[in-house]
Amino acid sequence: MNELFGWTEFLPTRIVKGMATLGPVGYWGKAPGTNGSLAGLLWYSAFLYPIGPFPRFLLVVISIFLAIAFCGEAEKRMFKNDPGEIVLDEFVAMPICFLGLTPLMGTQNTWLFMIGGFLLFRLFDILKPMVLKKVQNLPAGLGIVADDIAAALCTCVTLHLIYWVF
Repeated sequence: MNELFGWTEFLPTRIVKGMATLGPVGYWGKAPGTNGSLAGLLWYSAFLYPIGPFPRFLLVVISIFLAIAFCGEAEKRMFKNDPGEIVLDEFVAMPICFLGLTPLMGTQNTWLFMIGGFLLFRLFDILKPMVLKKVQNLPAGLGIVADDIAAALCTCVTLHLIYWVF
């Protein structure tokens, strides 16, 4: 796996840590994961929501790849296991909460989906129910990012269920 993500080891530490912490965002307040999630929601709202499904999917996949690489390398350089300051994982996972919901969001109150997705994502990310905690044990950046992707997928399924029930 190092062949795929090892390219970040040649980058300066300030760039690696800066990407993984979204600059100062990972150092703000007592809930850096919430800050990273909010930044991810803003990224989705401003840049991903307005574009078509294929470019949106492509950008999400690329951002996940980059997050795995940067988060894994930052973890090594910070000498901590999944440090709270690393928030790139929440940032890239947040848009996954809305997979398949964008057409529905245009017909309803978009802000309800956004707030609901944000709150559910934070709940799943903090509580880590089901297998989410086990996913976090994957090696390096993959473990850092995978639990957030799993939380986002749980959020997405929950939002779909709520939409179809109500």
